[in-house]
Amino acid sequence: MTNYDAIDFTDLLALSEEEVVTHSFVRDIPLPSGKVLALVTLDNGLDYKRPNTLGPQGLLELDKTLVALSDRAAQGEIHGVAVTGKEFILAAGADLSRVGEVPSKAMAVKLAQLGHRALGRLGQLGVPSFVFINGLALGGGLEVALNADYRTVDANVSAIALPEVFLGLIPGWGGAYLLPNLIGIENALKVVIENPLKNNRMLNASAAFELGIADAMFGSARFLEESILWADSVLNEHQPHRPNQPGKVERLAKWNLAVNIAKKSVEDKLGTVAKSPYVALELLEQARKVDKEAAFAREDEAIASLIVGDQFQASMYAFDLVQKRAKKPAGAPDPKLARPVGKVGVIGAGLMARQFALLFVRKLKVPVVLTDINQDKLDEALAYIHAEIQAMHDKGRISSDENQRLQALVSGTTNPAAFSDADWVIEAVFEELSVKQDVFANIEQFISEDAILATNTSSLSVNEIGAKLKHPERLVGFHFFNPVAVMPLVEVVNAPHTNEIALATAMDTAKKLGKTAVITTDSPGFVVNRLLARLLGEAMHAVDTGTSFKTVDESVASFGMPMAPFELLDLVGLKVGAHVLDTHHAAFPDRFFRSDNLHKLAEHGSIIVRGRTGKITGYDRGAEAIVKGGTSPMTADQIRLRIEDGLADEIHRMLDEKVVSAAQDIDLCMIMGAGWPFQMGGATPFLDRIGASQRVFGDTFHNPPIAGTTK
Repeated sequence: MTNYDAIDFTDLLALSEEEVVTHSFVRDIPLPSGKVLALVTLDNGLDYKRPNTLGPQGLLELDKTLVALSDRAAQGEIHGVAVTGKEFILAAGADLSRVGEVPSKAMAVKLAQLGHRALGRLGQLGVPSFVFINGLALGGGLEVALNADYRTVDANVSAIALPEVFLGLIPGWGGAYLLPNLIGIENALKVVIENPLKNNRMLNASAAFELGIADAMFGSARFLEESILWADSVLNEHQPHRPNQPGKVERLAKWNLAVNIAKKSVEDKLGTVAKSPYVALELLEQARKVDKEAAFAREDEAIASLIVGDQFQASMYAFDLVQKRAKKPAGAPDPKLARPVGKVGVIGAGLMARQFALLFVRKLKVPVVLTDINQDKLDEALAYIHAEIQAMHDKGRISSDENQRLQALVSGTTNPAAFSDADWVIEAVFEELSVKQDVFANIEQFISEDAILATNTSSLSVNEIGAKLKHPERLVGFHFFNPVAVMPLVEVVNAPHTNEIALATAMDTAKKLGKTAVITTDSPGFVVNRLLARLLGEAMHAVDTGTSFKTVDESVASFGMPMAPFELLDLVGLKVGAHVLDTHHAAFPDRFFRSDNLHKLAEHGSIIVRGRTGKITGYDRGAEAIVKGGTSPMTADQIRLRIEDGLADEIHRMLDEKVVSAAQDIDLCMIMGAGWPFQMGGATPFLDRIGASQRVFGDTFHNPPIAGTTK
């Protein structure tokens, strides 16, 4: 087994020259029982906007601190050790700022080993160890807690997670072994696999307590005091109840089954391209039958292999986009120009309109009024929205007071004069140019001079939509993705007449809705739909010329996308897909195919066949009959190359046309709006890596290529 104490870690300091060191400050706390608790506070000396992170220097300091405390425990000076963090923060995990520069796998192994040595001390002190989770605890921050004997949590903590799989890694400082052996395999699979793959979903304190990650939960006002008193009770032989800790039945009968079910779920959602989920699943499966030392050694090897692999390098590029570029959108006007939104108007009462209204009232907590010419449709929309709000209350996500307040804020009317005091009016009507033009021309008669108008068009020209407006300068594109509550992207379209006030208000509104906003010019399909239309056009062209649906779907498996082309078409709606493809063919007939068969398929209604559970079981025979007759079928490899080169070509053209400011914005759109896998690093690094960029335009999108890609 690995002897961590025998390893010299000083060469890791070369990776920590710019490390913001999280220090370990110790003070002794006399307990009511007469015993002494040594309290270690992790603190990098900065405010809560810069969370504690654990780099080589900080880990070595923590290791040294815990060794000294172990010596004191042996002398009888202290009877327990607790770790907590600075205000609002325990730790945000490992310091990843220089991990991409790790020169070798051997060095990557050492990074994992140092974490295991330092955090593992919490289980080797000779006295009970505690972690008081007083704030954000992510990745290695949560693993600090898992390595201790006992844990408490502040009831107001909202971000507890092991997000490593989301980043192309695995929990590598004990999490893959300690967590399933603490809370059971099914719960651990939720935290390690399911939540990260659901856009990095976090646990709040209540959820962590219910799962058994924390043994006790206390309110914020006296969290530290209550945690210390609780620790004293444990030191005096009180033992917390852990109902989710796995027993013999779970280990013998349920463990492997749960892992296999999770593996199949990952395959169905992601395919088999992404490496980290499968590495994590293997470690979680092994956690049932190996001891801690063996498990930690396996984690060392696994995380080191991922750190030096292409997918982690690409993931870090994607992570940087989401964490940094998304927060400072290219081309955004001065935020001070944004107008406050105190009331929202939604034109329409269909599915998208209902989703808009629900999102706006939840996030902005301002009056939201829907208008439609059909009162029955309005009544249905309001019933849906009120039921969704009630469901949030029933699930404990909002209080009774907030439930009543939100219900009261939503209303509907057939009278557009209700928009007279609205600050923001967004349409969600049929995707037809003349309909949108007439709707806006009509509504402009009733709104104030300062109101901002927004269109959710997916592919029509915002400039043309505003052609009948007296003041087109206040119209901005605001393109959501379906489902509205889940998909994080909004494409904010800066049309030729859009002024900076409208643009700034749109950006501010998107931020308050919790969305990532990317500014695009007013061009067909903007970013996401233009690229998806290129992909779907190639897919339909292949089918029209004789290739099976199955072969086309299999051709893009290497992309790691969450859905194959025809599953995606089925999801967005065949009529919508046909309309989007027609729009792009009209704009760019030389490279976007128009498919008569797609219109026939839209009338037919389906391509995909699903079983009772919703799983795809095959392709509709009627759909196969519609496209039958092509005489030039292609192989999966031929289609894949056409799609790869088509995407590289389209992105290159979009950058030349300045649809967005840079390739990074296209990647951000595809990650947040189309589910492009983090592990692929966005579309442009992927196309560089596979050589499509070179084939199409003789260069790469990134010079020099992003780490993990090849020129």
